[in-house]
Amino acid sequence: MFFSPQADELRAFFKDVLQLPFFDAGDGWLIFKPTSGEIGFHPAEGVRHEISLYTDDIEATVRDWKSRGVEFTSPIIDQGYGLITTFMAPGGLEIQLYQPAYD
Repeated sequence: MFFSPQADELRAFFKDVLQLPFFDAGDGWLIFKPTSGEIGFHPAEGVRHEISLYTDDIEATVRDWKSRGVEFTSPIIDQGYGLITTFMAPGGLEIQLYQPAYD
């Protein structure tokens, strides 16, 4: 879940720019249905959460999304577990995009 005063802009961004699959639950409430997902739990000093979208080809996804106006805030780097970058979404949300190095 994303909670934001810019919820309409976020819905439009995920629908029109990122072109993620969705359905309309009524009255414009778009529910996005990624084709797959995973949850990981990592040790940390404090409590936090992040959302990451993943892809099979990060370079192609970055090129595609840049052509649609997505602003990337970091280069693609190899973290060992996969290749990562970050991009901005409406409301000042920075989201990670990664290509896993595992199956």
